[in-house]
Amino acid sequence: MTYFFETYGCQMNSAESAALDLVCRERGWAAAPDGEGADLVLLNTCSVRRTAEARVMGRLAQYAALKKKRQAGPCLVVAGCMAERLGETLKKSCPAVDYVMGTSARSVFPLILEAVEESRAGEGLPLPADEKPAFAFSSSHLEEGRFRSFVPIMHGCNNFCSYCIVPYVRGPEISRDPASILAEIRFLGRRGVREITLLGQNVNSYRWEGPFPGASSGVLGFPGLLRLVAREAEGGPIRWIRFLSANPKDLSPETVAVMAEHPAFCRHLHLPVQHGSNAILAAMNRRYTREQYLGLVRAVRSAMPDISLSTDILVGFPGETAGDLEETLSLMAETKFLYAYMYHFNPREGTAAYGLPGRIGEGLKRERLGRVIALQKEHTRELLASRLGRRAKALVEGISRKNADEIIARTERDEMVVAPGTVSLVGHFAELTLSGLRGNTFRAKEIHVCPGDS
Repeated sequence: MTYFFETYGCQMNSAESAALDLVCRERGWAAAPDGEGADLVLLNTCSVRRTAEARVMGRLAQYAALKKKRQAGPCLVVAGCMAERLGETLKKSCPAVDYVMGTSARSVFPLILEAVEESRAGEGLPLPADEKPAFAFSSSHLEEGRFRSFVPIMHGCNNFCSYCIVPYVRGPEISRDPASILAEIRFLGRRGVREITLLGQNVNSYRWEGPFPGASSGVLGFPGLLRLVAREAEGGPIRWIRFLSANPKDLSPETVAVMAEHPAFCRHLHLPVQHGSNAILAAMNRRYTREQYLGLVRAVRSAMPDISLSTDILVGFPGETAGDLEETLSLMAETKFLYAYMYHFNPREGTAAYGLPGRIGEGLKRERLGRVIALQKEHTRELLASRLGRRAKALVEGISRKNADEIIARTERDEMVVAPGTVSLVGHFAELTLSGLRGNTFRAKEIHVCPGDS
């Protein structure tokens, strides 16, 4: 039996697809190169923007045509946030869909595989009529052959930012048992993983109540978990640790101190600001001010002067004035992000911001977004140019698609580097000199495996 996955949206979806991939392989299924001849096709979907859902609907139409052409299969499964939001109504708009698997329903996936194996795809699953599957963390999220891996530590979000659909499709925050997190890290280390990224919709609001390694009972917050993870990684094959995404309102001084204390934590932090105006931040229900955010940036850079920062910026929110936009641009100028994910407001039905007055016209939103993008490009060029001639440590991730004689590596500051090298370097930490730039990618003339990592 064969399967093919298409994954849309965030890193959490990528991690969850990797976990489902492992379920398939453990049952003896093989990955197909595409969906054309696969026995099962799964679309792991995103609902953050309407454009993401529109892309999925387009793909579903293509697979519906394929099923008519083949007159059988593939079994078509829609998973993730869009599946959670639309539920069984998705099958009404696209009857070719066999199963809709929401964000808490991954436990039914083995039953879907069993139905395909027994040639009864599309039939109801053997679940009690009143049973709603509960969310459960998978034991591993490893993508086979990769040296970097995501490790989800929590699921859901309690913040209810007014523009965001995530709390409605992911549900309330659930923190993962720290013993399970450490067990997965040990497993990943044995499989050759060198770098992990702790994941959560609001990763730094992690909170575990109950027993955990080193304590028979108590409360373990995010800084405490980071200490446990750092100790687990210390001296082992996993040398680098990152985490995504941190909400500024929950990034405590203790978390910053733990990062600064342990060299395993990469000197890069993604800290979504969303906007530079206090009025818009309040309307977004972000629960921090411009001044608090800038104070946090100063504290982070004071503790780790070599750190790079990235962010998310949302422009064109209802009621945004020209002055509000200028405040965003000035915050960017003061902070100097290495890179940013920039987008304009896209109303999502069901969120608090959907019915807000003062919507900005599409043309004006695009013009404002263009100004933000232009300024960020300027800052990125400036920051990258300032790094030329510096020595850097990087994890070699693979061979360049454009040149088989070059490797692709990533520094702990989340900078990409291309250098001469062979496949023997992949999966190793190496030292190099950032000698040139091509676009936003550094070039290095020589690369040397770090001592003790050969």
